[in-house]
Amino acid sequence: MARVLVAALLALALLAPPAHAATARTTLPDVEDEVMCVECGTSLAVSDSPVADQERAVIRQLIAQGKTKPQIKAALVREYGTAVLADPKRHGFGLALWMVPAALVLLGAAAIFVVLRRWRRNGPVPEAPLPPELSPEDARRLDAELSR
Repeated sequence: MARVLVAALLALALLAPPAHAATARTTLPDVEDEVMCVECGTSLAVSDSPVADQERAVIRQLIAQGKTKPQIKAALVREYGTAVLADPKRHGFGLALWMVPAALVLLGAAAIFVVLRRWRRNGPVPEAPLPPELSPEDARRLDAELSR
């Protein structure tokens, strides 16, 4: 019984989040990698535009207030819109970005199916009948024309 209790306590200790995770403060580099400069469209970590500096100032202010990374990102979205996120949530038009190619592939497959079915149904194209033999008079005139 004691072994089972020790094993259960050990399992709980391994599954529990680390104690420092709750007390770890958000830093500017933590947020910069996941946020874009809304002016130039590059990662905030590499952007040197004036708007990027303003975004960093807002982030530093929120960090000083003790906000977490999700809270800071939510505040940035309220301030600048979803374009500020490096990985925006897929909804609306974003869903169509993978549906359009899939629909095109399905339409292409359907077109190939229809064409093959019609081709097989019609069978091979019959050969055109040969023209009648030339009369001796026409053969003589043809020879005369070709010898010129």
